[in-house]
Amino acid sequence: MLKIGIVGLPNVGKSTLFNALTKQSVPAENYPFCTIDPSVGVVGVPDERLDKLAALSGSEKTLPAAIEFVDIAGLVKGASEGEGLGNQFLSHIREVDAILQMVRFFDDADITHVHGEVDPVRDIEVINLELILADQQAVANRRERLQGDIRAQKKEAVAEDAVLARIEHALTSGHLARTVDMSEEEAKLIKSMNLLTLKPILYCFNGKSGGHNLDEVNDGRAEAAYKYVESLGGQSVQVDARTEHELNDVADDDRNMFRSELGVQVDGIEALIRGAYRTLGLLTFFTTGPKESRAWTVKQGALAPDAGAAIHNDFKEKFIRAEVIGWEKLLADGSWSNARDKGDIRMEGKTYTVVDGDVMVFHHS
Repeated sequence: MLKIGIVGLPNVGKSTLFNALTKQSVPAENYPFCTIDPSVGVVGVPDERLDKLAALSGSEKTLPAAIEFVDIAGLVKGASEGEGLGNQFLSHIREVDAILQMVRFFDDADITHVHGEVDPVRDIEVINLELILADQQAVANRRERLQGDIRAQKKEAVAEDAVLARIEHALTSGHLARTVDMSEEEAKLIKSMNLLTLKPILYCFNGKSGGHNLDEVNDGRAEAAYKYVESLGGQSVQVDARTEHELNDVADDDRNMFRSELGVQVDGIEALIRGAYRTLGLLTFFTTGPKESRAWTVKQGALAPDAGAAIHNDFKEKFIRAEVIGWEKLLADGSWSNARDKGDIRMEGKTYTVVDGDVMVFHHS
């Protein structure tokens, strides 16, 4: 399951977003460090394609793809050296697939900012620097432990140290480890280190309905933030965490009306999840039938056997072929049997590259 860690300065809306995502009750009071232990919640990925396929098949169960979100206490300047509570929580995001960095994007004198004023570029720099410093320490420690094997001229240790030396140089220069070009083999050598700045980062700009959002204030801070994220090679989404949290208690049919009244044009949660998929280079394929319709997540570029492995290892190891049809074509045909009769279902082999929205049936020995 995809796992994303939510990080940011204290009091920028991390726990409020977590509540909106998971509908779980975790503390979200207006004071720094209110999140003491990391809260974990599993979120179903909204996908109307899955709902339509389930209706077509008359499925007893509908199982969306899922993302696990981890809400981590606010980091402050000096967190990597033990300031605030951040140091003890940096380890909680070592195991995640991606980082969601919450950034405050509105002015409000009634809501405290840890630095006294709202400046998204500075806030991003503070968080990224703490991640860089934490990785710097981890790399230095690892290189020190490798010295014995290097003296013994063990090839793998020499190769790993060479990669780490390049990463260390980037970190020392204030750059994320993601900026270092590495081959697949080199990436495998350091994979177990789970370096924080190697992880994809999605920057989430948190606005506030009825507030002074930076993209409306028009004083240059919003444009500077967009450009800075672009310079980092990152992606950003905008969300109003408070509004999305409040909409948890509103019936689905009424949510769009309430969003319109509040001046919130898009479903922030769906936009955030789509952003996470883009950041991680993911796509969704489906299986459907009378018992269940289910969404599955794989990397873009995945071959048919890799998609099968998402369901069961046997589907990859003993793969023979897959029956494939696009979800829209299947809906248009009205049923799997109609699609087969029309010749719309394709037989694909081991070299087939899965396309987002494919509906698949796997055959294995």
